[in-house]
Amino acid sequence: MFVDSHCHLNYAGLVEDQASVLARARDAGVATMLNISTREREWGDIIATAEREADVWASVGIHPHEADAHPAVDTARLVAMAAHPRVIGIGETGLDYYYDHSDRDRQRASFRAHIAAARETGLPLIVHTRDAEEDSAAILAEEMAKGAFPGVIHCFTASADFAWIALDLGLYISISGIATFKNAKDLQATAKTIPEDRLLIETDAPFLAPVPHRGRTCEPAFVADTARFLADLRGVSIEELGRATSANFFALFGKARA
Repeated sequence: MFVDSHCHLNYAGLVEDQASVLARARDAGVATMLNISTREREWGDIIATAEREADVWASVGIHPHEADAHPAVDTARLVAMAAHPRVIGIGETGLDYYYDHSDRDRQRASFRAHIAAARETGLPLIVHTRDAEEDSAAILAEEMAKGAFPGVIHCFTASADFAWIALDLGLYISISGIATFKNAKDLQATAKTIPEDRLLIETDAPFLAPVPHRGRTCEPAFVADTARFLADLRGVSIEELGRATSANFFALFGKARA
């Protein structure tokens, strides 16, 4: 019924008992998971998990926090790794000005390199943006004008204005467990308005466990709780929400469908 479009199965908190984590996800109705990379040294393990588990797929990318540490990861390197049959997305990448763990110019250069890889491969770009709406929107618009590419704004927490900029550029928006938090009223209002055919759901596990699991290590099974909350918020059945978001995932990540 559900797809977890963004999780980190090889992170501490999940990797130690990955088989049980996957079993609980399947028991909760999660039929597909996209295991996201953030550093080059993770790529081998993340791809190996996808090779071993038929319902798990992989991405290759460098998180903006890691941009300074990966100057050699360029478009060519990403394109080469994306040729693997279990790699279906480029990222996560983007801009994070909240923590500024990497130089902003280096973040922007890395972001553009990932966009070029998405454009060249046709694989969706997986975008992280935090406290960087203006630059994220500008880069996405500039790069889209050079040539279209598919993509998703993951773990969406930005403004409604940014949501519509992304949607107008043809991107998808993925909602995480943050939407279930009591103080997330603005995000909830935005989540109600996202077109049904552009909506994805995710956990970002092991982070951001939704209500009623707050304070626990998040895992892909919990995407069902986010789906239930969103279904109520949008006035649809959980079955309808599950079907729509799953269909959207395979429309965007066409390599998984094929």
